Amino acid sequence: MTSADRLHALLRERAASVATAESLTGGRLAALLTGVPGASATYVGGVVTYATELKVSLLGVPEELVAEHGVVSAPCARAMAEGVRRLTGATYALSTTGVAGPDRQEGHPPGTVHVAVAGPRGVETAALELSGSREAIQERTCVEAVTLLAAILVREETPLG
Repeated sequence: MTSADRLHALLRERAASVATAESLTGGRLAALLTGVPGASATYVGGVVTYATELKVSLLGVPEELVAEHGVVSAPCARAMAEGVRRLTGATYALSTTGVAGPDRQEGHPPGTVHVAVAGPRGVETAALELSGSREAIQERTCVEAVTLLAAILVREETPLG
C-alpha cells in the first residue's frame, strides 16, 4: 500500500476530504493523490499557484506576509493551505512551497521546502531540507506532505491522556 493509498483509506474512514495548493510541486501532489483508484471519494481538487500573484489572488495569501516572510516560508505554506481549504470546502488541505532548483530563490538553496496541513483542528507545518535533482525534490515533497496528513489523521483519532 502506497502512502497515497493509506491516506485515502484514512480519509474514507472519517468521511473526510482533501484539497491541494501547490507551488514547487507543480501538480505532482494532485497527480499522486488522483493516481489512487477511488480517489474521487476523498480528493476534491486543487490549484497550482506557481506565481506569487496567484498565491495572493486565488488563495488569499496576504501580500504583507509575502513581503515579510517570502513565499519560501512556513507562513506562506500555512496561508496556502488555509486558502485552498476555504476555496474548496475540503475537510483538510495540503500545501507545498519551496525551491526545487536548480537556482536559489529568496536566498534559499534548492531543497528548502515547506508543507502545511490545514484541518478542523488548525494548521500544522513542516520544514524540509531535501537533496537531489529537481524531480527528486518534488517527488519527496509530495510523499512528505501525504505522510504528514496521514500522521495527523492517526494522531487525531488517538484519545489524549
